[in-house]
Amino acid sequence: MAKRDYYDVLGVAKNASDDELKKAFRRLAMKYHPDRNPDDESAEERFKEAREAYEVLSDARKRSAYDQFGHAGVDGGPGGSGGPGGGSFQDIFEDIFGDIFGGGGGGGGRGGGSAVYRGSDLQYNLEMTLEEAVFGSEMKIRVPTLVTCDSCEGSGAAPGTSVETCGTCGGAGRVRMQQGFFSVQQTCPRCRGTGKVIPKPCPKCRGQGRVQDRRTLNVRVPAGVDSGDRIRLAGEGEAGINGGPSGDLYVQVQVKPHRIFTRKGVDLYCEVPVSFATAALGGELEIPTLKGRVSLKVPAETQTGQPFRLRGKGVRSVHGGGEGDLICTVQIETPVKLTREQKQLLSQFEASMQDDGKKHSPQHHGWLDGVRGFFDDLKFWRKS
Repeated sequence: MAKRDYYDVLGVAKNASDDELKKAFRRLAMKYHPDRNPDDESAEERFKEAREAYEVLSDARKRSAYDQFGHAGVDGGPGGSGGPGGGSFQDIFEDIFGDIFGGGGGGGGRGGGSAVYRGSDLQYNLEMTLEEAVFGSEMKIRVPTLVTCDSCEGSGAAPGTSVETCGTCGGAGRVRMQQGFFSVQQTCPRCRGTGKVIPKPCPKCRGQGRVQDRRTLNVRVPAGVDSGDRIRLAGEGEAGINGGPSGDLYVQVQVKPHRIFTRKGVDLYCEVPVSFATAALGGELEIPTLKGRVSLKVPAETQTGQPFRLRGKGVRSVHGGGEGDLICTVQIETPVKLTREQKQLLSQFEASMQDDGKKHSPQHHGWLDGVRGFFDDLKFWRKS
């Protein structure tokens, strides 16, 4: 029976790239592999046909000969390629079937050997007061982490013993497994790809080379940090594996709520209670700041909610730039627990303002005018 065209076998165009060829072969191999289709001779034939097609087309020299002379160019006839191409089909084949048989990973690739890994990064959430964040501080923290075992110095072997080369894989980290009529490589089941075994594990770390511990660290917090900022401490994360470098520690800053100030960027905000008399007649208030006290002049007829900006009384960002401002918002305080005499005085005061209410309470009367207009419009729409 005449052989089918190799491009038709794989279902690709004649100008298909190497990646397209590999994907097509992987798809057919996963579908027709004999181990997935027991007692199905047609599936085995389809698999052999796909393998043969891919072995030729994945080799640049063989593919060139096939494109010029067809099957005769790669079957040893006139114009044949005469030898292997530049790539290793066995390597490609093992790479594809590593997924099918559970190979790959764990041993650092085909090179094998003892796997060295960097330790994991850690994060520590640090709560600070506003003053500590604004002015900077040095804080002591205790971080739970994995550290290098001091008994075996990270080797995992008990004191007086040593790590040995795996006898199953010879230190390569991989073993060759026979699967039907072809062979593939798998991660060594004994050393799990490391290429090393520990005959007598360290009793302290149980052969892991690392133990759980709490490390005490001093953290220098720069002035101006805010919630959400992170401080990186290089090499203060988890210890590496097999002598690998340690990870990093990231300190996540969270500023606690302040009893007076609220921070937004480089500006500080606070609410200032003002008596009714001071708001009406004007006066001077003493305002706290993070660096001391300042005087704030309150003009006469100040209304509640009115903000006052004190330049340069905010904070300086950790990223640089000038200091922000302190914005004080006036909150007029209604008197409570009045005596009878005080109530009478307020009643007399209220009565004295009735003659010319619009002059003394323009916002109140403006609001009343708006309410009247609203009801007038409502009556109009109901009639219509």
